[in-house]
Amino acid sequence: MRKLHTAIGFFVMLFLSNINLAAQTLDPAIGNLIQDAIYFTDHYITPATDAAVYQAASSWVNTPQKAERWDFTLGIHMNTFLVPKSDRSFRLNNSDLSFFQIENQDSALTPTALGSNEFVTLKGVLGGSDVILKSPEGVDRDVIIYPYLQGALGIGFGTELIAKFSPQITLKNVQYQVYGLGLKHSISQYFQTIESKNFFISTLVGYAREDLTVNFLDVETQYGNLGFNALNSLIDTWQFQINASKKWNKFELSSGIIANTSSFEYKVKGKKGKIEEVLPLQNVLNNELKQIANDKFNCIGEIAGRLEISRFFVQTTIAFGKFVNSNIALQYKF
Repeated sequence: MRKLHTAIGFFVMLFLSNINLAAQTLDPAIGNLIQDAIYFTDHYITPATDAAVYQAASSWVNTPQKAERWDFTLGIHMNTFLVPKSDRSFRLNNSDLSFFQIENQDSALTPTALGSNEFVTLKGVLGGSDVILKSPEGVDRDVIIYPYLQGALGIGFGTELIAKFSPQITLKNVQYQVYGLGLKHSISQYFQTIESKNFFISTLVGYAREDLTVNFLDVETQYGNLGFNALNSLIDTWQFQINASKKWNKFELSSGIIANTSSFEYKVKGKKGKIEEVLPLQNVLNNELKQIANDKFNCIGEIAGRLEISRFFVQTTIAFGKFVNSNIALQYKF
């Protein structure tokens, strides 16, 4: 077995050495280009993926009240995210870059994926030829709005199964989609003195998958397009929350605390150039992107108001922490 491990290790090292040799044979600048791509990706996409987590975390719980078995509520939600100015751009300096340089400037404010439609022009040299590209633009919006459906089904013992799904939406050069499942359980059902005063408490465990794709670095070289045209971010978020509410006749006011943890996966996509015949550049870059895919923890507050109108409900929710996210929903209880 030890010999087998040694042999595997040898072939892995040989493969990596061949990749490095191929890169050096093509042009040593390719390594610098990859380094710049990683640096730029981190600063460009991180604000958007952080925001995506907030958008998916909000408004899971319609009400902390106990759901009876086979109770079913279906809601149409409209989510509104306020883009903070601090996350719309970042300072890019020539000293931060190894391959590219900013055209006619030493430093420039550059849009993130949440930023404006402005851009900076970057120049480099590969294989003796100039490489010129425009940095990717942002969504150019102060407010991001997207709709989704959410259903809650009582499955007994004061527990609800919750599912949410949004169609894929496109905002300029950004595509976004979210879906998830959760379980909510009534805690106040075990304390009749609390419920007799119209106070309710529940807990929820949920999972959400956020899928974010942006148009990225369209790099044309003598080896063809390098295949960085799109950047896909897959985000897996697990969250736990506790909610409490007070009900007055047809109106219910609730608040909650959300704790979630998210893991990220980044991949570049696009048409591959001739360079792939010698060097699997996309695979190399995707492997390098793992260094910026750090897990993150968030603690988020939430306040909601819900008004009953016959079997319809209108609910407004505000989530706050690093970002502010609001949500309005029209629900129907079957």
